[in-house]
Amino acid sequence: MIVAAVPVKDLINAKQRLVPALGAAERAALAAAMLQDVLAALAAARLDRVWVVTREPAVVALARARGAEPLAEDANRGHTAAVARAQAEATRLGARVFLTVPGDVPCVTADEIRRLAEAPTPGGPAFVPSRSGLGTNGAALTPPDAMPLTFGEPSFDNHLAAARARGLEPRVLALPGLGLDVDAPDDLAALLAAPGATVSARLVASWRAGGRLRAAGVPRAS
Repeated sequence: MIVAAVPVKDLINAKQRLVPALGAAERAALAAAMLQDVLAALAAARLDRVWVVTREPAVVALARARGAEPLAEDANRGHTAAVARAQAEATRLGARVFLTVPGDVPCVTADEIRRLAEAPTPGGPAFVPSRSGLGTNGAALTPPDAMPLTFGEPSFDNHLAAARARGLEPRVLALPGLGLDVDAPDDLAALLAAPGATVSARLVASWRAGGRLRAAGVPRAS
């Protein structure tokens, strides 16, 4: 069994680093749109289970609408704790592979998800760096409890070091769609320039066309 987990906090306070570009309503709408794009890619990858780890009713409803299963947590303790919750449940269920991706990588594709799911071995976890090279935008383990996962920059280098400290040889995958997490104003321009049609890019393009983007560096609609 292959299990994927997407940790998601609340939408209302999402994406604080985008405050220079977007108002609160736009940030919440973008967070929801990005989660839709991520769940669409996961559904198309045809994994055995897809969990959204959250305690927020709006996120639970969105997950169910997209065919994912909500995995409840009793408090928003952060990305690392949410992933650990999912790892423990995957281990309890006897999953063969556990993978996790964030909810803010709207350009991820089903092919990238499948490549990540197929990458780990018992002696080698797989990791996908963020576009900056500092964060970890994808991790896959077999078995699910092969090692703990800890997020927050520079988590990518930290994960490689932690794996090697356990006698594991990590595999690094360069996956451009999964690598693009939309977290800061300049990421909006990268999202608009990325190939493929996503709910998120259409939404941001509509704001740009309507003059609702405040970010420097985001090209104006022609």
